[in-house]
Amino acid sequence: MTQRTVDPITFAVVKNALDTIVDDMAFAVMRTARSPIIRDVLDYSVTMCDAKGRILAQAKTVALHLGAVPDAIDVIISQYAAGCRPGDVIILNDPYEGGMHLPDIFMFKPIFHEERLQGFSVVIAHHCDVGGRVPGSNAADSTEIFQEGLRIPPTKLYSRGEPNETLINIIRKNVRLPDLVLGDLDAQLATCNIGERELLRLIKRYGEQDLHLYFDELLDYGERLTRQAIAAWPDGTYSFTDYIDNDGFSPEPIPIQCAITVKGDQLSVDFVGSSPQVKGAINSTLSFVKSATYLSVRCVLQADVPNNAGVYRCIDITAPEGSILNPRLPAPVAARALTGYRVVDCVFGALSKITPDKVMAAGEGGNTVIALSGYAPGASEPFILVDMINGCWGGRANKDGVEGVTNPSQNMSNMPIETLEARYPILMEEYGFRNDSGGAGRYRGGMGLVRQYKLLADNVVAQVRSDRADHAPYGLFGGQNGAPSRNVLNPAAEATVAPSKFTMNLERGAVIRHEQAGGGGYGQPLERDLDLLEGDLRNGKVSAAFAQARHGVVMAADGRIDREATARRRQQLAA
Repeated sequence: MTQRTVDPITFAVVKNALDTIVDDMAFAVMRTARSPIIRDVLDYSVTMCDAKGRILAQAKTVALHLGAVPDAIDVIISQYAAGCRPGDVIILNDPYEGGMHLPDIFMFKPIFHEERLQGFSVVIAHHCDVGGRVPGSNAADSTEIFQEGLRIPPTKLYSRGEPNETLINIIRKNVRLPDLVLGDLDAQLATCNIGERELLRLIKRYGEQDLHLYFDELLDYGERLTRQAIAAWPDGTYSFTDYIDNDGFSPEPIPIQCAITVKGDQLSVDFVGSSPQVKGAINSTLSFVKSATYLSVRCVLQADVPNNAGVYRCIDITAPEGSILNPRLPAPVAARALTGYRVVDCVFGALSKITPDKVMAAGEGGNTVIALSGYAPGASEPFILVDMINGCWGGRANKDGVEGVTNPSQNMSNMPIETLEARYPILMEEYGFRNDSGGAGRYRGGMGLVRQYKLLADNVVAQVRSDRADHAPYGLFGGQNGAPSRNVLNPAAEATVAPSKFTMNLERGAVIRHEQAGGGGYGQPLERDLDLLEGDLRNGKVSAAFAQARHGVVMAADGRIDREATARRRQQLAA
């Protein structure tokens, strides 16, 4: 620390003030954004950084974004260290220069007090389109970054408060929905301004020197709590391997391999053994892999550990260059989120060997993306729907998995049916739970979701990015895998099972049905409490046949569980 004294009351006030600032910023994005993917699906993130670019606090938004901020802000600081001025705003989206994938546009606003840099307000938002070969700029079947849309290197959107009309015009001419994209950039800017205003209020109250003292202490506090937790874990190396079904071109499974080494109070996470980079657009930047790893470790720490860069100091992360987790230019990365979800699953799998009571079995495998685009009848402007289906968690050490909920790495939302049908030429024929999809265990995995879309426009470009069709979500400690996912075209007519990843043109009346994977179970299925099973049966979450086959249940003539017969059958099965 320094020779100055840290007052614990002031420390708590500053810590909570920063948390309040970023949460206020998060609400501002939701209230001012133009496109449904930001406003309704909540695919955005906000954070506040100090003058060195270190994360001080992050909002309860998409956690998968924020661990990538350190790499992005390093690029910003190295390029603009001597060239930032009050009123500047810098944006970027280039995955090979600080970004993650092209639809995610980072915005940084340097914050000054009396011409001295104090920090940065940061907003990352997933834009509905940034150009490229396919509407939505998110296709899994692109084969190089140049097909995916407009690449923006770190560039000033505003300089001393004046807009960069050249950059704005370039964006306007290269995206399919310029009003929405520029409107969402305005929402990001308004939010950055809120962060600037509130940080300057803190400076006015506490002064620059004292406030930065508390910033340093907040980061040290996050590091201390993280090191205390890691130091209690047994030293050693713990490995886990999980798989992505394929990249949409080759049918071969794609391994993600993780080894976590605990040594004292430091973690090393190595992804040696993971697949080389692939042809399809599911390659992930190393910054995104870091983000997925940081958040996975954070999930097993105590709730009072602050979400700041102090946590990151305790975790070293490496992945081979040229791998799917650290690709070389011009590898495509538009659908990189899928690989990030599998990194989370893989790190959780390794952590289950270290802290088994704090890790859940695998969830649905990350959200499924159904992107539909075209022209509504009589419309002159295209529609672009990017629907992200958030599903379920796996079973936990003392609870069932939950369903209809965001993946632990996201904090996102399912788009309401009313919003979707009012805005797009689409009829949602079914939206509900998929019974018998949760993996059996002492604690059941959550049920996957079903969404079924009927197209009401001609010549619609349909893109589907899903997974876990061939490699179902894993169970833990005897728990069974969840049900695999499935895509079906025209299920009521000539039903065709479609691959997990595809892009195709479909005509009016076509139907796309997605059945999401269920979460894995936790613990032995024969140990499941019969009261819980009766609740599942009563609520339609499992069928009698499932309970009999997976949990050793014997059903009585009245449709209830015969407890005595079930006890005898379970003893026989266990033997």
